[in-house]
Amino acid sequence: MAAGEQQPQLGATRVSSSSSTGSGRLVTPFWKEKYERDARRYWDIFYKRHEDKFFKDRHYLDKEWGKYFEGQDGEKMVLLEVGCGAGNTIFPLLSTFPDIFVHACDFSPRAVDLVKKHKDFRPDRLNAFVCDITSEQLTENFYVRGDGTRAYYFSNEYLVDLFSKCGFTLEEICVHNKQVENRSLDLVMNRNWIQATFTLDSSDSQSLNGQRDLHVCEGKEDKLVADSSKNKSSSEEIDLSEDFGNMFGTSHNLDEVQIIGIKAKGHDFKIKMLTKEYQHTCKLTGLMLWESAQLMCSLLAENPLIVAGKRVLELGCGSAGICSLVAASSAQFVVATDGDAESLNLLKQNISSNLEPNLLDRIMIRKLFWGNKDDLREVRELSGNDTGFDCIIGTDVTYNPDAVLPLFKTARELISDKANEDARAAFILSYIQRRVDENSILSNAMAQGFRLVDKWINGVHDSNGIIGSWFSGNDVCSAYRNTTLSILYFEL
Repeated sequence: MAAGEQQPQLGATRVSSSSSTGSGRLVTPFWKEKYERDARRYWDIFYKRHEDKFFKDRHYLDKEWGKYFEGQDGEKMVLLEVGCGAGNTIFPLLSTFPDIFVHACDFSPRAVDLVKKHKDFRPDRLNAFVCDITSEQLTENFYVRGDGTRAYYFSNEYLVDLFSKCGFTLEEICVHNKQVENRSLDLVMNRNWIQATFTLDSSDSQSLNGQRDLHVCEGKEDKLVADSSKNKSSSEEIDLSEDFGNMFGTSHNLDEVQIIGIKAKGHDFKIKMLTKEYQHTCKLTGLMLWESAQLMCSLLAENPLIVAGKRVLELGCGSAGICSLVAASSAQFVVATDGDAESLNLLKQNISSNLEPNLLDRIMIRKLFWGNKDDLREVRELSGNDTGFDCIIGTDVTYNPDAVLPLFKTARELISDKANEDARAAFILSYIQRRVDENSILSNAMAQGFRLVDKWINGVHDSNGIIGSWFSGNDVCSAYRNTTLSILYFEL
């Protein structure tokens, strides 16, 4: 018997966590290896945090598979559960079927300890032990959650093929669909589960041509297959990032943040943030600190004239706000903005704990959702006489293709167009190229009236102009020797 969560039509489909609306992205080889190497530790941390309260007890298995748990002529059935977790399956079964004996194993030692500490644990009825049953990695459809644990998505066909290679024959298979409503987030999520039964007796379930017949569970409609065939093409990429985050709760609470030391010339910050271990799954990317922000922070510290005496605006500063923190030392004033309330709450803590009292009056924190008219009006009013800002900074704010145009529209609304020839207002972007290439950025910039004055691409294109001067006489670049960072300098 096998049960697992499934997404539609994964057989010939390339599954991707990349999304224009979510924060999911493909992991680098380094993180892929780390998630594999530390898989047991992540599950141990999961069960330390949630104990036996995360998954609900499964009281429905007697209705679905009851006939398999009843022995014939007083025979005592022996069961094995692989991946028993905290015992949410085995204890309901032991309660319903008093004559069964269960062997239960899990990858996580902490999960097995929870089973043994359960009030209904009895050694004469249950043997719980730690075991990693995998002999090879199933890598293609692995998705990592915000806490580092992983899930695997598969199709009916893949599951049947997997079991048949081990000598099993399919008895029945179907997909159950259940809608789960999260009222607080106003979301309805489709949860789809494969339910299948396999036996070692292969004499009855083969068709005449040697191919398996996929039997639908009696009385059940294969709802997922029926619905998805109407709406999905075989070449369509399936985006799981939003459902994944909402289903498994990858929003991170502030009790998971760590304090990280960030040093730049003349500055030594202690920043509260999520570590980059969460970078591939956390929907709130602003809770982390990215290389582009650290690069720009260092350059501002080495070259205070970039913002000296100017009205400075940072777009998408996130919870760290290190560029705004440095700029506050020499700018006329700084407005640090982000569209996420949780990031802004943490930003307030970081600013209050890292700035000297005499500098706190130079920095303001505001919510700015790009394109929101009310937010735009409020932020522009802060520039003084509604004249706009002399310098706008954005670090790693171009990773989402759908956000690039709103980004430049927002910058155009807020940048000053009244500067003289010797002091033109500037929009400075620092980023690592991901799903949005430079041509897309430049085309959106031109559409909003910006012109590219200078650019620097680490190890590819050395600026001999404005940006190049920022690296003169310091070793900032050496810290990012192996990172493809870019800086674009725009004026109107």
